[in-house]
Amino acid sequence: MLNQNQTPLLDVLKANAARPHAPFYTPGHKQGKGISQPLADLFGTKIFRADLTELADLDNLFAPQGVIQEAQQLAAEAFGASQTWFLVNGSTCGIEAAILATCGTGDKIILPRNVHSSAIAGLILSGAIPIFLNPEYNPVLDIAHSITPNAVQSALQQHPDAKAVLTVYPTYYGVCGDLSAIANITHQYNIPLLVDEAHGAHFAFHPELPTPALAAGADLTVQSIHKVLGAMTQASMLHIQGDRIDCDRISKALQLVQSTSPSYLLLASLDAARQQMALHGKMLMSRTLQLADEARTKISQIPGLSVLQIPNPPSLGGLGGSPGFVALDETRLTVTVSGLGLTGFEVDEILDEKFAVTAEFASLQHLTFIISLGNTPADIEQLVQGFTTLAKEYRRTNLNVKSHFWQELFTTHCSALCCSPREAFFAISEILPLTKTNKRICVEIVCPYPPGIPVLMPGEVITKSVLDYLQQIQAMGGFISGCADSSLRTLKVVKE
Repeated sequence: MLNQNQTPLLDVLKANAARPHAPFYTPGHKQGKGISQPLADLFGTKIFRADLTELADLDNLFAPQGVIQEAQQLAAEAFGASQTWFLVNGSTCGIEAAILATCGTGDKIILPRNVHSSAIAGLILSGAIPIFLNPEYNPVLDIAHSITPNAVQSALQQHPDAKAVLTVYPTYYGVCGDLSAIANITHQYNIPLLVDEAHGAHFAFHPELPTPALAAGADLTVQSIHKVLGAMTQASMLHIQGDRIDCDRISKALQLVQSTSPSYLLLASLDAARQQMALHGKMLMSRTLQLADEARTKISQIPGLSVLQIPNPPSLGGLGGSPGFVALDETRLTVTVSGLGLTGFEVDEILDEKFAVTAEFASLQHLTFIISLGNTPADIEQLVQGFTTLAKEYRRTNLNVKSHFWQELFTTHCSALCCSPREAFFAISEILPLTKTNKRICVEIVCPYPPGIPVLMPGEVITKSVLDYLQQIQAMGGFISGCADSSLRTLKVVKE
C-alpha cells in the first residue's frame, strides 16, 4: 500500500515555484513577471509562479522517472489500475491513444454509434474500420443508452477478427450498461475492452455509485478527472489492467496526441485530486449523493417535469433495468421538460438568464445537470426554486417537441458508411450548399455539442432527415460543432 497522503508532484512544483532564481527558460512570462495586467487582475500572480516547464526536479511526462511517475503510481492504486498515465489534452487524447495502441489501418473495432467525437478522431488517425452497434434506445424520451451484451456477442461472431471493443460507460446521461457481461464476451475472443469512462471517475469512491469500469473487467479506461472530481479543466487519466494491451504502445500513442509542453498546473491538479479522493472520497460522494437525491426528489414533484431513473428499479419489484441500462449514476440529473410545453433549449435559456442556474447541456426534451463534490445545498435550493418558478410562470399549454431522430439514426443511417473515416477525411473534397449535400459522402465530423455525439462523420452518407435534424437543433438554439461553416449553410463532402 502506498501512502495516499502524499502529493509528490504538487509538493515539488510548490517548492520550485517558491525558489528564488533567474529564469532563462519557457514560458516567456517568467513566473508571472511578464504576464499582462488584465490577466494578472483576473487570476492574481501566484498561479503563474507555478506555471513551469520540465525542470530537472519536475520530471518528464513522456519518460517519467521521478515525481510524475510517483504521482501516477499513487493514482493507479487509488483508481484500481495496474498502470496510469496522466493526460493534459483531456480524455480526447486518451481515447485517441487507446484506438491507436490497439488498431492499425484496416483493423476492425466494435463500438457504439453514440460515441464521442474523440473516438471518430481516433478512427481517422488510426485508419481503423468501425463496426458500429446500435445502442439500446428509449423512443419515448429519445435517449440512447448503452450497447448490450447480445449486440457485442453478435458483432464478434460476425467479425471475429476485430482487434478491440470500445464502449461508453456511463453515457452523458449517467446511464450504465452491463459492462461486466460485455467484458466477459470480449475476453472470450482475447481482445481488449476499451471504455470511455470520461464521466465516471468518481465511481471508485462510493458503493452506491455504479461499478467502476476496471472493477467490471475493462482492460483500459479513460476518465475526465476534471469533469466530476477536483482537477482543472483538461486534466484526465488513462488506466489499464491486465496484459491484453501493450503499455509501450500506449506510451508511444500518447506522445503523438499530447502536447510536448504539458502544463504542470494540470498535472499537479491530477495529483491533488487523487489525494483528495483517496483520503476523503467516500465522504465527499456521500454528500454529493445526498444533494442529488434532494434535487431529484423535489424536481420530480413539480408538475410538468420528470427525471430520468432506471426502469423498474429493484426496490419497486422490477428487474433492475435492461441490458443497456442496468445502473444509473445518481449524481447525474436529467430533467424532461417537454411537459411544460417548452423545449430544453428554451428552459435552459430561462434558467440561465432569469434564475442564474446553468445546466451542463440541453436537448429538445431534456436538461442535464452534473451534481458534483463542488456543489452546495444553496446550489440545489437555487436549482429547485428555479424549476418551481419556471413551471408556474413560463409553462405553455402544449408544444410538440417529440423527436425520434436517434431511433432513425440507429436503425437506418448507421449502415450508410461508404468508406473508412480516414479515407473520407483525406479524400479530395468540395464545399456545397446544404441543400445539395443529400446522398453525398460527408467529410466533416458534425455534432450538436455538448454532448459531442456526431450526427455525421467522415465516410457517412448525408440524408435529408439528418439535415432536417441539424437545422431543427440550430433553429431552437442548439450549437452545432465540427463544421467548417458554423452557420451550417454549407457542408464539405467527398468530390465526385
